[in-house]
Amino acid sequence: MSSSAQRFQQALEGLGIQTQAIELPQSTRTAKEAAEAIGCEIAQIAKSLIFRRLDTNRPVLVIASGANRVDEEVVSNYIGTQITMAGAEFVRASTGYAIGGVPPFGHIVPINDIIIDQDLLKYDVVWAAAGTPRSVFPISPEKLVEVVAGHVRRVAK
Repeated sequence: MSSSAQRFQQALEGLGIQTQAIELPQSTRTAKEAAEAIGCEIAQIAKSLIFRRLDTNRPVLVIASGANRVDEEVVSNYIGTQITMAGAEFVRASTGYAIGGVPPFGHIVPINDIIIDQDLLKYDVVWAAAGTPRSVFPISPEKLVEVVAGHVRRVAK
């Protein structure tokens, strides 16, 4: 297992979450690739997207269903300030992970603004990145909400 996936597995264990990061031979960088590799619906992929607040330059995490495109205006209205999609360097500096492998928690910088797509709660299990563009882990959406202490909202128009 890669060092990034091992680091995330340690985060899981540190939080007492009884699940395992799985490294796959094929890419899980996109929601479509992840769903195909896992054999689940694309909507069951919990993609962790990092945005940047324009007022404080702090990260904002949106955990969205793989089937949805995040509406930045909707998210900006929820948090009360404008946001922009974060670049690769900002994402790595904020989370410790590369784009395509960002997990929903276990980041190197605490993220206070966290929004979880309400559509993920339709499923018993969702799959999220586990530190690399080839690793994933399963988790119940309810446990995900509890662990990240995020606000469940609609994120797509």
